[in-house]
Amino acid sequence: MFSKLKLLFKDTVIYGVSSILARSLNYLLVPLYANKLTTFDNGIQTIVYANIALANVLFSYGLETSYLKVASDSANRESDETRLFSTAFISLFLTSTLFALLIALFAPELSRLIGLSASDFPFIRYAALILWLDTLLVIPFAELRLKRKALQFAMARVGGVIAVVISALLLILQFNAGLHGVFIAEAFGSLVSLIFVVPVFQQFRLFFSTLQLREMLRIGLPYVPTGIAGLLIHLIDRNILIRISPAEIERIYGKGFEASDIVGIYGRIAAFGVVLQLFIQVFRFAWQPFFLQHSKDPDAKQLFRHILSISTLFTMFLALAASLFVPDLVRYHYGGSFYLLPPRYWIGLSVLPWIFLSYVFDMVSTNLSAGLLITGNTRYLPVVTFSGAAVTALCCWWLIPLGGMDGAAYAIVAGTLTMCLVMAWYSLRLFPVSHDWLKLGLFLAAGVALAWFQSMFPSAVPLAGSAIVFNAGLLLLYLVCAVLLFREEAALVAIRVRGKFGR
Repeated sequence: MFSKLKLLFKDTVIYGVSSILARSLNYLLVPLYANKLTTFDNGIQTIVYANIALANVLFSYGLETSYLKVASDSANRESDETRLFSTAFISLFLTSTLFALLIALFAPELSRLIGLSASDFPFIRYAALILWLDTLLVIPFAELRLKRKALQFAMARVGGVIAVVISALLLILQFNAGLHGVFIAEAFGSLVSLIFVVPVFQQFRLFFSTLQLREMLRIGLPYVPTGIAGLLIHLIDRNILIRISPAEIERIYGKGFEASDIVGIYGRIAAFGVVLQLFIQVFRFAWQPFFLQHSKDPDAKQLFRHILSISTLFTMFLALAASLFVPDLVRYHYGGSFYLLPPRYWIGLSVLPWIFLSYVFDMVSTNLSAGLLITGNTRYLPVVTFSGAAVTALCCWWLIPLGGMDGAAYAIVAGTLTMCLVMAWYSLRLFPVSHDWLKLGLFLAAGVALAWFQSMFPSAVPLAGSAIVFNAGLLLLYLVCAVLLFREEAALVAIRVRGKFGR
């Protein structure tokens, strides 16, 4: 079992280092956008990027996951995988080109549809270009993951992000390109990533099989509504916030704000959820190929139980650490002249603990999704995610007029918790695994209690020495509780750490 965990940890480390580096570089742009663009422009970017994420699911229509599944089965049968690669890529190339052209053609109408003005249509056309380039990366990236070429995958991702950062800095600081520069830089980064994966196309052939495509669509299409619903849980809040009335904005936040300002503030604050989102994304990259390869092992269920416990515990620890330290990092005056986010954004800091908490439930759902894919019951995925999306949407419509950004954050927690519960209901019936739910629940409750306790003693001076010591003490106490509650998992991690540093 340990050797299999070692493989997962190794891939996770490579994906993790690359993703952390990529997101860290990309995150340099958040203070840049917050300080050099208005909150109104940040709101436009937040709305367009949220809908780009939703459209990405339509553009790829589940072919990434289905390609991993079908190509993995093909490799086990020693079949020719080049035909699968070619079929999948040609399909995505043709459909993404059509979709991008339609978006560009109807850009003014789509701009109004998502809550912006018709004059913002150029940003919709930028989005079409970004979507087209990103879709061309789907199958090459899936192939790199399948062949466990994590290093090449990492280089392509990091190279693209470096291109985004450099071009954004030049366009905004040197050429004063403003919001247009943001979108141009993003498209250029996708193009650079595509150049990095050119070697993968050595196996491309002018071949297309409707039979193979039908098989991939059978597995992948259920992921389309599932993917959209899953993203809606974290993105529908922006699309409802943009429609908040001026009267409600003035009642909650006072005068001087428009809906786009509120969305811009919320988007920049919620972006700090990258701390948790990043870990889940890294884990997912390594997790999907891993459970597909080891689902038939005799110790698979015990292995999956340990993995859920370890990954969820680590996510809870990160959520508490972020809740304790990120608000102070945002409010700290670096060098007496620079904030990560200017004071105008601080009215949204209260949403952070709830944003972080929602990702804990996301991690549990990610683990449990293995049961549905292993048993081939992907038809239940839409039920799982649409239940979460429906709860999020209903709570957003109810709570945003009452509490603004805080209402949106509460709605996200309600939606991710619902999705987690429904996922557990289906997954554990089809692929029973005896998880330590009671202990995980106690550990989660302890984290919420510690975060609440710390909020009762807020630091008047951000990152004051006494505050750092106090928060570090709470984290250490939390870590000790984890070791005491999960001795077996702690022992597995300790063995891995000793093995790594004992060489």
